[in-house]
Amino acid sequence: MALSVALMFYHCFFQQDGTSRPKIKCGTVATVESGDVISKTSSPTRYAQVLSSEFNSVVIEHHLKWAPLVHSIPGPIHPSSPPTTRLGKYDFHHVDTMVDFAMKHNLHIKGHVLVWHVTSPPFLEDMTGEEVRECVRRHIFTTMAYFKGRIKMWDVVNESLASDGTLVENVFYRKMGENYIEECFRMAHEADPEAFLIYNDNKVEGCGYGYDDESVCRGDRRAAPNQMKSDGFYNLLKSLVDKGVPVHGAGMQAHFNAGGVKHQRPPTPAMVKRQIRRIGELGLKVNISELDVRVSKLRSDGEENNNIRALAQTQIYRDILSAALSEPSFDGIWLWGFTDRHTWVKNFYYDDAPLIFDENYIKKPSYDGIKYALKTLCPGGIVGEMTGGCKGQCFLRADSDGEGKMWGSDWMQPEPKETADESNPNTTDSTKDGNPDWLQNE
Repeated sequence: MALSVALMFYHCFFQQDGTSRPKIKCGTVATVESGDVISKTSSPTRYAQVLSSEFNSVVIEHHLKWAPLVHSIPGPIHPSSPPTTRLGKYDFHHVDTMVDFAMKHNLHIKGHVLVWHVTSPPFLEDMTGEEVRECVRRHIFTTMAYFKGRIKMWDVVNESLASDGTLVENVFYRKMGENYIEECFRMAHEADPEAFLIYNDNKVEGCGYGYDDESVCRGDRRAAPNQMKSDGFYNLLKSLVDKGVPVHGAGMQAHFNAGGVKHQRPPTPAMVKRQIRRIGELGLKVNISELDVRVSKLRSDGEENNNIRALAQTQIYRDILSAALSEPSFDGIWLWGFTDRHTWVKNFYYDDAPLIFDENYIKKPSYDGIKYALKTLCPGGIVGEMTGGCKGQCFLRADSDGEGKMWGSDWMQPEPKETADESNPNTTDSTKDGNPDWLQNE
């Protein structure tokens, strides 16, 4: 049985005046076979060795989602039994295995995720609106109550936005109405008033120049790759805060594709910094919640091109984190896996090597990229510093340096010509209907 694990390590640095900066959470997630984590012998597995030496927190990636708890893997029952439709049947066996492991090794735990339409039980579709509302409430209270005191931070709602920044017309939207996100956060706060509650979404990491400043005229603005969704993310969070909804943090997933174009193009560090800043100004904490960097769409023939892949991956990890760390509201980075041996990308996209350890648990250059960014918080470091001296620092404020060189120009792919079919959004985007990002055209 595969168990899903996410990990996070904390760093607390001291400034030159001796005062401590807030702890920075840095995390990772992977789907692994239980034997890779929990050894049947007295000797720890290689996975567990890296876990314990590099991280101090854990997140259950998949098995804490709603459908796995009550429908798709409701064991331990007979393997031939059909999925259950009994609303009151919860099985925390698989999750407890990982939570117990985490607590035994003094690892902090984050809950992911209470409400996400992609991993909700299908029998919700057969219910009335009030029945769904009561079912959601029961699920939130049951799950949070079971782990109260053990899991103290939760992703409450995940991926509720379509690519145009409007709400996905998912089962919760259709059954409970457009205010379902607000309702879910209020339920979660009622279930555990001490819990730190987060809204999480993807392709919302960048804010283009001028989109955070009304004084910049529209003609001078430069959009981020997914500007409409980034704006929708900000506007949703602002609406929740303005209503007094108990939301405490925002998670920006950051599943980046170094070889991506159009909506798959990664944002620049300056775009990420602007997005974090404007969300932080709402009084929220911000984390990069599911970072990985796919590179297989870049050229791969020959040693030089393999070096380009390593360069691109390292630069994205290093510079995006450096930019994020320069904002006071930023409180953590979570990697969606740490070894290429175990990555969701291979199951949902294609063969790739998106993480900071290779398949043999050897540190890659991207590991050093993260290490470089984190060291900028140490005494003598410059928060947000990037390689390249003054030229590198320019990328915190703009997409190009003082000589006009664009960030990522050594590996960023040119935009292709748009075809007539691609110009029709109805043929290329099904996010409004609730289909996840991995089902969209690349």
